[in-house]
Parts: sequence; C-alpha cells; structure tokens
Amino acid sequence: MRSFIHALPKVELHVHLVGSAGVDTVLELARRHPEAGVPTDRAELARFYTFRDFDHFLKVYWAVQSMLKGRADIHTLVVGLARELARQNVRYAEVTVTPYNHLLDGVSGDELVAGLASGRAEAFALGVELAWCFDIPGEKGLPAARETLAFALTERPEGLVSFGLGGPEVGRAQFAPFFAAAREAGLHSVPHAGETTGPETIWSALRDLRAERIGHGTSCVLDPALMEHLALKGIPLEVCPTSNVRTQQVASIAAHPVRQMLDAGLVVTLNTDDPPFFGATLEGEYLAVASSLDLGPADVARLAENAVLASFLPNPRKTALLEEIASVVGSAEDLVR
Repeated sequence: MRSFIHALPKVELHVHLVGSAGVDTVLELARRHPEAGVPTDRAELARFYTFRDFDHFLKVYWAVQSMLKGRADIHTLVVGLARELARQNVRYAEVTVTPYNHLLDGVSGDELVAGLASGRAEAFALGVELAWCFDIPGEKGLPAARETLAFALTERPEGLVSFGLGGPEVGRAQFAPFFAAAREAGLHSVPHAGETTGPETIWSALRDLRAERIGHGTSCVLDPALMEHLALKGIPLEVCPTSNVRTQQVASIAAHPVRQMLDAGLVVTLNTDDPPFFGATLEGEYLAVASSLDLGPADVARLAENAVLASFLPNPRKTALLEEIASVVGSAEDLVR
C-alpha cells in the first residue's frame, strides 16, 4: 500500500505556507536571521520543532513567521514546500497564504509577490504546480479582511485561485461582503469551518460566504441534514486527520469521523494543514486512513481522484491526472492478478 500511495499522482488542497516549513527550510532561515533566536543547530532545532502541544505549535509557527523578512525568505519557504511535495509525488497544491500577517511584519507587497512568483517557478521546474489561496486571519477582524481583499485584487499574482478565512470560527457572517467581492473577481470561496466549532459554522460558511469547499468540516457528522446537503451538492471537504488529532479535535485517526463522511457519500479529500509542525505528510495521511479504515487500492485511489476533482485546476489538467491515477490502479490490479 505504501508503494501504491507513492505512485499515485496526488493533489494537496489544504496546506498553509508558513506551516509547511520543514526543519531544513527553518534551519536556512535561522542561519540567515540569527537575531530571531531560532536554533541554528540541526539537532537543537529538531527538538524545538517536535510537537508538544498546541501552545508550543503556535510558538514555533510565529518563530518561523518572524524570519520571513523579504523576497528571498518567501522564495526559500515556497521552494522548501515544493521539494517536499515532489518527494511525495504530489503534482499540484493549493497553498494558503496570509498576506496580512506578512504585511504587518514589514514585508512589502512587492517583495511578497516576487517571492511567491520566483518560488512558484522553481516549484514548476521540480514537477510541482502551485496555486495560491489568500486567506483572512479572522482573529484580526474586518481590517484584515479589507486589506486581504485589496491585496488580492490589486496584486493578483499568477496562480491565485481562491479566497479563504482562518482563525477562530466565530462571527463568520461579517466577512460576507469581502467574499462576495472576491467571488465577483473570479476567486473561489474556501473558508475554514467546522474544525473547532459545530455544524452551524459550516452552514454559515455555505450560506454567508458561499463556500465551494470547506476547510476541515469535521463537525458536519453531528448534523444529518448538513451531511445530506453536502453530499447532494457535492461540496468537498478538506480533511486533515493528523492535524485534528494534534489539536485534540479527535482522539485518534481511528476515532476520526472520516469513515462517517465517506459512508455518507461526502467528497472527502486528504490534506496536511501544517505538516512538519504536526509530524504529517500527505503520503502518511493516505496510509493512516487506509490502514484505519481497511481501504483497498481502489478506495485509496478514489480519495486521490476526489482531490483532483475538487481542485481548481483546468479541466484538461484534471483529465490528465485522473488518467494517470487510473493507470496506477490498473498496474496494481495487474500485479495482483
């Protein structure tokens, strides 16, 4: 199964750029910016990086954020993510970027966009296509929403496909006008919802923000009517099992509601959220879910297909990836025979 999962061309739909920074990337940034106080010794950094609890995760996250000073740092971050994706045979990823946080930290808009562009070009050379989701840090309120929207529409970097919303899952309706403007400009709506709160947050994301995909969405299983609606409308869920365990939203992968979601006919996609921070990889998510749910190759391939279909790739690219997935499944079936 491990070899089969690796062979599948995969798509990642829910990964945060800052949260994607692995030890190698952070080591490079720490040596470039020693004033940040992040360990510059590999062994010491690895210990610092090992997940302990959610508060420690936030400490590490903001330590990484503090070292992103300009174009070169953003480029380093993007390329580090691309190398890790290429290693796992991930062909395409929609990466969440929070411009407002970078701008608050003093990174100019031009530097941020240039770093994203140059990193994206190098990623493409590695065989990985990257797209961007610009998201609002919800805890910073309406000023953050206003600035994020303005930046997205004014800068509009190549590869920007969607508009998101993170942070505490409260008061989502207040962001409706910003999402309406983003949709009018051709960006897709992909807010977080139902990770740390109940089904009503998901309903709000659908009703107020016209969500086309839901980030996380695990609490949907508490509302049969919502499950039915999501299945009927084919609204995909960006499920991040290891992240949910690490943040104590679920007790274990075995206890994760992904089985209920699949049994209800929901469009489930597997993702990593903040992978090195949580000790996750996309291949690991597939393997853990396959093992926990006793899935065969065809079922695992269906999860990979879901991610392709739920992506905002052009249809010809989707078709090519789906054909490649079918080829991998066919080869596996030939080996069994």
